[in-house]
Amino acid sequence: MTRTPNKSRQQAELAFGKVQSQFLARERAFEELNSAVQARDEKTLRLRQARLAKEFADRTSATAALILKRATKV
Repeated sequence: MTRTPNKSRQQAELAFGKVQSQFLARERAFEELNSAVQARDEKTLRLRQARLAKEFADRTSATAALILKRATKV
């Protein structure tokens, strides 16, 4: 005994499907945005660590050069 859905039920199911697809599209957009933000944050952290390491190496070599220069003057 199969019943054919009435017109109001069909309209309700279509409306629900539209809302559900909009919700899923919104969720996908948020996931993509969060992924991009996470990738940006990871890249920023890597670049910051590289910059700090370079600054430390530059400071260390400058200090060593200054110590060597002072040692040769005496």
